[in-house]
Amino acid sequence: MYTASLSELKKELKLLPDEELLAVCLRLARYKKDNKELLHYLLLESGNEAFYIEQVKEDIIEAFSTINPSSLYLAKKTVRKALRLATKQIRFSGNKQTEVEILIFFCQSLIELNLPLERSKVLLNLIFNQIKKIEKALSTLHEDLQYDYKDSLDAIRQTCS
Repeated sequence: MYTASLSELKKELKLLPDEELLAVCLRLARYKKDNKELLHYLLLESGNEAFYIEQVKEDIIEAFSTINPSSLYLAKKTVRKALRLATKQIRFSGNKQTEVEILIFFCQSLIELNLPLERSKVLLNLIFNQIKKIEKALSTLHEDLQYDYKDSLDAIRQTCS
């Protein structure tokens, strides 16, 4: 089956009356949880980005509270789950400052768990990859914002080294 390009879909959506457009959006939201979550963000939370970031941070804290520190294997699985959650929320936002703030919080929370990171190559690589993502997103922000986040990033680097 042929899948239309985004530009073709955009043209078709412009032609639809408001009621049909609403029906299409609701039908799309009904079929996948991610679509519903994205629609929720766009309609209800995109106007207050600071509150959205705080909600995501609470979700990360909640995910980290379920970590089993006695088993490194289970801890890694829970950390990956929390990272998937954070990444999905970052994708919804599409804002680089939100991405930086959430990833820095994720790394700081992971470090505060006092897991033996040096014993787990996977967790160490995970945190280094997040540092690379932070640096990449940080390079697109204004210089003043870069300066504000640089101290937090340096503290994470020192802890992991």
